[in-house]
Amino acid sequence: MPQDQNNTSSDNNPEKKKKPLLLPKSPQKGNNYHIWLMLSLFALIIGIQFYGKVNVEEIDSKKFEEMLLAHDVKEVVIVHRHDVEVYLKEDALKNSKYTAIFDKKGITPTLKGPHFKFYIGDVGHFEERMEKIQAKMPENNRIGYKFDDNRIDLESLLSSWGVMIIFGVAIWLILRRMSIGGAGGQIFNIGKSRAALFDAENKVKITFADVAGLEEAKEEIKEIVDFLKSPTKFTNLGGKIPKGALLVGSPGTGKTLLAKAVAGEAGVPFFSLSGSDFVEMFVGVGAARVRDLFRQAKDKAPCIIFIDEIDAVGRSRGRASMPGANDERENTLNSLLVEMDGFGTDSGVIILAATNRPDVLDPALLRPGRFDRQISIDKPDLVGREAIFKVHLKPLKVGTDIDPKKLSAQTPGFAGAEIANVCNEAALIAARRNKEQIDMQDFQDAIDRVIGGLEKKNKIISPDEKKIVAYHEAGHAVAGWFLEHTDPLVKVSIVPRGVAALGYAQYLPKEQFLYTTEQLYDEMCMTLGGRAAEELIFGKISTGALSDLERITKLAYSMVTVYGMNDKIGNVSFYDSKQSEYAFTKPYSEATAQTIDDEVRKIINNAYVFVKKLLSEKSNELEIIAQELLKREIIFQNDLERLIGKRPFEKQTVYQEFTNRVDKVVPAETVVSTENSLEKVEHPEQNNQ
Repeated sequence: MPQDQNNTSSDNNPEKKKKPLLLPKSPQKGNNYHIWLMLSLFALIIGIQFYGKVNVEEIDSKKFEEMLLAHDVKEVVIVHRHDVEVYLKEDALKNSKYTAIFDKKGITPTLKGPHFKFYIGDVGHFEERMEKIQAKMPENNRIGYKFDDNRIDLESLLSSWGVMIIFGVAIWLILRRMSIGGAGGQIFNIGKSRAALFDAENKVKITFADVAGLEEAKEEIKEIVDFLKSPTKFTNLGGKIPKGALLVGSPGTGKTLLAKAVAGEAGVPFFSLSGSDFVEMFVGVGAARVRDLFRQAKDKAPCIIFIDEIDAVGRSRGRASMPGANDERENTLNSLLVEMDGFGTDSGVIILAATNRPDVLDPALLRPGRFDRQISIDKPDLVGREAIFKVHLKPLKVGTDIDPKKLSAQTPGFAGAEIANVCNEAALIAARRNKEQIDMQDFQDAIDRVIGGLEKKNKIISPDEKKIVAYHEAGHAVAGWFLEHTDPLVKVSIVPRGVAALGYAQYLPKEQFLYTTEQLYDEMCMTLGGRAAEELIFGKISTGALSDLERITKLAYSMVTVYGMNDKIGNVSFYDSKQSEYAFTKPYSEATAQTIDDEVRKIINNAYVFVKKLLSEKSNELEIIAQELLKREIIFQNDLERLIGKRPFEKQTVYQEFTNRVDKVVPAETVVSTENSLEKVEHPEQNNQ
């Protein structure tokens, strides 16, 4: 095959083998010139002071008198009327009494001098002293003295002002660093927008071809791109382009990726920033950044502004605010509302925003004229996951047995980010096993890794605990096998994974959005099958059903208080989708609350009694599955059919219909499923001891 031939030729080339993998170099963060300038200035100050101390030895007035009487002094200079510099004669420098002083101090005297110095307090007193000393000397050996009041004394200057100079230069450099956006914040540009601009010079390379599984969303967003490219197509008919589009979807569904594709396709300036970029502790900064952003955008019009995670700044006003308090977020939101659709709005600026919390956004932000469209980006279905897999499989070296349709069937409820993670994990697993290509087993292990976490090979479990986990998982499997409305089992494992999961069961849920009461009840019975099996076999229960109990409790309360699936409470829902500021904490009486608690316990108890009775009738099947798990640790759907027969329902499951339609040769051992977005099909048991 071509791919194998290429791999072989590259392996036989010694030059390619020896060539190391070059990692991209990180860009330099800037020159530290200010540090070097500070060090140079400091060294200059120290050098000047040290130079004066090294080359000139300080003496007292008595020693100076001895030098005069010995006729060794050539010249005396009074500097600034307080320092006296003494210059020796050339023959005196060779005298041992002076060379000993210089050698002892480590001084190398210069011929020019000065050689000694001392301090005087009063010039008049020094002049009188000089006259008295020279009166004792012959007239031909007497010397004079002169004054030097104009000398620039760097040593004295830097001694008194050096610290202030260093401090001032440091402050100047720090402020200059901040003014150009360096470390420490932007003290001078704090009101400037932090949006990243993408234009013709630094164009985004992602296009709509790189976005898969979002066909409806792409159709909506392509109209904006088409309008920017050819506006007359729409304006000739009198239409107007939407001023804004809000991308709404769960995390990882591709909202930011779709915005990048718009930036790559539009061919107009594209401003990208996060909602948190507007939030600042200083009053008025967020509003100033909003105004600066739209000022820049109007200068570049027509253009697009993309605000990621807009809920950081667009939350509903009035929530949890103190009376009379100044909420900086509200001021920023008000400025954003005015700029998006105010009195002087420029129609050449189009706003794109993304959020996974549309319920917390302010209603004024969502109205037509600001965000005319809300584009829903849901988790992909079977076909969408197949398209996403095809995109992420392109850069990978995969084997011939890899089929995107099979992979999409094994990953229901997965978002685009999770599919990308699966592909990357499969590549890492294959590389860890020293494979040249990624095969199906690597993808199955990657799916297990994403669902249940890392396999704990070194985790020591006692035989008693392992037996409890085996019967617990067997209870889930048997209960789900003989309940009509449950999702089909694909895999059961008692291999420890993740932080606290001692075992887990994987099912293949249906691609559906509506659930009936019977479906939810059977799902609850299957979830309680693990604890019921423990009580039947061991006569006691363990803490391993924590996640099961948590899930069924939430499900039961939702059936009673949200979905209106209880006869006693009736067709009433206490769920507030808007979460308005006037919402009640508990919009029902204490008597109703007691009734709700009683009905929830009744539903759960009935489900537990039912599944316990079912497992008692299927005790032989429960024992067979548990023993098989203790022996093999992992069993698949075909193992259940071989051990306890096929499911007693004529209707084929979604999994069976898909596998029969796609590939009838696929063995059941190669198929692994995941939980859906509602977390209704996986039951990891937790070790809470």
